Amino acid sequence: MFNRFAVFTTMLCAAVVSSTPKLRAQKSEVKNIVLVHGAWADGSGWRGVYDNLVRDGFKVTIVQEPETSFQDDVTAVKRIFALQDGPSILVAHSYGGAVITEAGNDPSVVGLVYIAAHMPDSGEKESDDGKRFPSDLAKSGAIKKTPDGFTYIDPVQFHELFAADLPADKAAFMAHSQVLNLAGNFSATITTAAWRTKPSWMVVAGNDRTINPDLERWYAKRADSHTVEVAGASHSVYVSHPREVAEVIENAARAVSK
Repeated sequence: MFNRFAVFTTMLCAAVVSSTPKLRAQKSEVKNIVLVHGAWADGSGWRGVYDNLVRDGFKVTIVQEPETSFQDDVTAVKRIFALQDGPSILVAHSYGGAVITEAGNDPSVVGLVYIAAHMPDSGEKESDDGKRFPSDLAKSGAIKKTPDGFTYIDPVQFHELFAADLPADKAAFMAHSQVLNLAGNFSATITTAAWRTKPSWMVVAGNDRTINPDLERWYAKRADSHTVEVAGASHSVYVSHPREVAEVIENAARAVSK
């Protein structure tokens, strides 16, 4: 009788021990979202996306990159990681895509979301990738440069090339509040592409004139990204379609939480 009881106790303990790793292996729910703006913009453009995410229970932080050098921008993103209390979804628009491709190697990042953004590979430069499918902006001559080497978009052409689906007054405000981007930032070489080892999502802006939509589709296909296309959207899709963009980000957070 004693022997049978001992055998039963041993089997029960073994069952409990064997199940423990499975419980510990379950992923915690990801609630931290870090948003990164692109060139010629600042974090205020994320307001609509921010409001949607916060309403749905997410903790959202917006990075304000200085755009004074590519490394300064990567460092600005990493600085925000240190303020998070757990894993994060890292989101970027436009030039910010190159920034998060580098910064996203941080172990706290569990997923990358690209919004009408560049997505270079290791050893690549955003400027070279843009030549694969030239954009209307690249061919327009609207990119201007200051004497000390910072770029901006001609305010007269900003609406049609960067934010065509926004009201004229909002586009005008964006045009006159541009964060000038050091020209050399577009030619920074990626050392290690984070999307090679982490899941990624891409929102393609169907009528993007700043980054060719075909380049966005090419990036997404190469990275095997989960892809959503917003038909007719301008490069400022994150401003004009905040709910759709927020839904993609939320889907990413849910996917990595499973």
